Amino acid sequence: MRLTGKTAIVTGGASGFGAGITRRFLQEGARVMIADINGEAARQFAIEMGDHATAHTVDVGDGASVNDMAQAANDLWGHVDIMVNNAGVTHLPAAMEDVSEDDFDRVIAVNAKSVYLTARHFVPAMRERGQGCILNVASTAGESPRPRLSWYNASKGWMITATRSMAVELAADGIRVNALNPVAGRCRTGRPDCASPVRRARVP
Repeated sequence: MRLTGKTAIVTGGASGFGAGITRRFLQEGARVMIADINGEAARQFAIEMGDHATAHTVDVGDGASVNDMAQAANDLWGHVDIMVNNAGVTHLPAAMEDVSEDDFDRVIAVNAKSVYLTARHFVPAMRERGQGCILNVASTAGESPRPRLSWYNASKGWMITATRSMAVELAADGIRVNALNPVAGRCRTGRPDCASPVRRARVP
């Protein structure tokens, strides 16, 4: 129960790594907002997880949508202790010059712009309180790029660098910022659940 009394938002929280993070946070006593673009999946998972879980539909690459999420969390709890930027997407494996502009924009919006947007909407309150924790779920692809996934690799490398910069800037305000670089996990059903973007389209 290490997180008793803490409030947390997990983006992409209805599936994959996000669902695992949500489940563990709840086990440790936190109250968790399961924030996901798939609102129905988030609602069903929140019902399954019990009274300390709530669902919210969000597009993490859209500023107005992230603002709505922040307002909903503030109305519900008054503050957010932990922000987990877990939502992530990739493009299909392809030569870098063959990836469409729409796919590139989507990868950057979800994997990079989302971190900027949540910082805009949550960091000011964390600074004011003098405490907070931000977890950015990056990928080993950001450290060791994978062939034919250039723009996905780059987006995760951006997230790693952004995390380092955020940690340096926010340390004096009592806010901790860390990145996680997973490569594989286990899904809610217990089956192996590879985090490689080659096999899954919506992954950290």
